[in-house]
Amino acid sequence: MTSANAPGNLSVGVIIPVKNEAAALPTVLTAIPAWATIIVIADANSSDGSREIAAKHGAVVVREPRPGYGRACLTALAATPPVDVIVFLDGDASDDPTEMAALVAPIANGSADFVVGSRTLGECEAGALTPQQLFGNWLACLLMRSIWGARFTDLGPFRAVRRVTLEQLALTDENYGWTVEMQVRAVKHGVRTIEIPVRYRRRIGMSKVSGTIKGVIGAGVKILYIIGREALRRD
Repeated sequence: MTSANAPGNLSVGVIIPVKNEAAALPTVLTAIPAWATIIVIADANSSDGSREIAAKHGAVVVREPRPGYGRACLTALAATPPVDVIVFLDGDASDDPTEMAALVAPIANGSADFVVGSRTLGECEAGALTPQQLFGNWLACLLMRSIWGARFTDLGPFRAVRRVTLEQLALTDENYGWTVEMQVRAVKHGVRTIEIPVRYRRRIGMSKVSGTIKGVIGAGVKILYIIGREALRRD
């Protein structure tokens, strides 16, 4: 862990949705820069000691027994004290927390208010993204470009956003559509958004989404639904 100050001396809250990530959490939490103001773990009824491991590493743990990635993020956000920037990342060690400074830097220097870590632009370990994920990302980004002219390459979970910007977007999706809803609404609200390349590694353990047929189908349907819904909304 580095002891340097956060870029621009911003206060930064880190949100990590977790379900049975005991094997990965020590790797994730020890790699988060020491300048992070607070780490909030939203735990979805883990049965492997994830909550205890997170607390041992200094994270604030909130329980969200109801399923849903977006719901976990919203619950953790509600438990996060006022900070300048929110960083989202996964708890399975696929994202590299040491790259957090690169995500926050464009916000700190005033060039962006929302930064998406692109796994397709960055170094992606072989097998880290399944063919289904690659196709889903490609299709979602193609639709966003066709409808709104948005030039995204990924729906990556590793992202940083100003807290006030996040509140402006008023996200509501409680499961698989959280990331795409954030990106679509950012485009519709004229939020200054950029992508930067990030490393992406094979996760520790099995994915709760891409590792199951139900998860893959559910995620794909919800992402398409969110894009269609937002295309029809006038706000």
